Amino acid sequence: MVSMTASSGRRVLLAAPRGYCAGVDRAVIAVEKALEQYGAPIYVRHEIVHNKYVVQTLERKGAIFVERTAEVPEGAIVMFSAHGVAPVVHEEAARGKLATIDATCPLVTKVHKEAVRFANEDFDILLIGHEGHEEVIGTSGEAPEHITLVDGPGDVAKVEVRDPSKVVWLSQTTLSVDETMETVDALKEKFPQLISPPSDDICYATQNRQLAVKQMGEEADLVIVVGSRNSSNSVRLVEVAKLAGARDAYLVDFADEIDEAWLEGVSTVGVTSGASVPEVLVEQVLEWLSQRGFEDVEIVKAAEESITFSLPKELRRDLRAEAAALVEQRTGNGPSAE
Repeated sequence: MVSMTASSGRRVLLAAPRGYCAGVDRAVIAVEKALEQYGAPIYVRHEIVHNKYVVQTLERKGAIFVERTAEVPEGAIVMFSAHGVAPVVHEEAARGKLATIDATCPLVTKVHKEAVRFANEDFDILLIGHEGHEEVIGTSGEAPEHITLVDGPGDVAKVEVRDPSKVVWLSQTTLSVDETMETVDALKEKFPQLISPPSDDICYATQNRQLAVKQMGEEADLVIVVGSRNSSNSVRLVEVAKLAGARDAYLVDFADEIDEAWLEGVSTVGVTSGASVPEVLVEQVLEWLSQRGFEDVEIVKAAEESITFSLPKELRRDLRAEAAALVEQRTGNGPSAE
């Protein structure tokens, strides 16, 4: 741990790394660049990332978030969120004459490609994840006839496969590492020949943030996780903190959601944030705690992160012109001769 101030009676343990991962950073910048390059509105199918503050900020800049592709007007630009979408969504966009920008996190794309490859080899694929999560919906859509969702160890008993010698597991990238491996162990007990994916599906950022919380949870009386309630990785951080030994752990979007009653009898507060949370929200929590005597901040450093992803290739094209051309193809009206 590295102290940022002189020691005092009350202290904050600040997780590092925390906040934006490379995939989230890429997706948010992609929306901002699209608005700058093409002008508003830019439609985004589902929340670009699961964070209330980020979505509200981008809405003020001209982004319009929709739940269904059919809500996007013909000839518009639509961006797919960092969580990824199923192939059918790309087909819907093509039928709707929409220009598309795919901001799917490259690590999610990797899982999609694994699903396609194993399906082509006629494996049964056991996808460990939470039912209804956008990432799970997108991955399942790559090979629906081959994929069975396993939502935790409790689901294992009802899983059936065609051939126990040809079964592989994949996972949602934002899960708890420990919970996932508990599910994998149960699956291996039922299917001893179960194959693991060529590399871990749980993303590096999720693992690193959970590792930092495990380290601080051993000392923190209270852990505050900054993140939205629909953010799977943020919710997992609360669970990991409690399992690591923290007396209490809470999830908040903003500093003003913290209840002062949580501080009763507390001398050490752990602070971290989910992978879709901008640092400004963490700074506001630290200021809130400082005003209440928690001025001593120590860094709990679990890992170094230096990964970056290039922006979607579609941002290098004139998508407004492409969208107009798609509409012209449907109407049969070519460019004006004037």
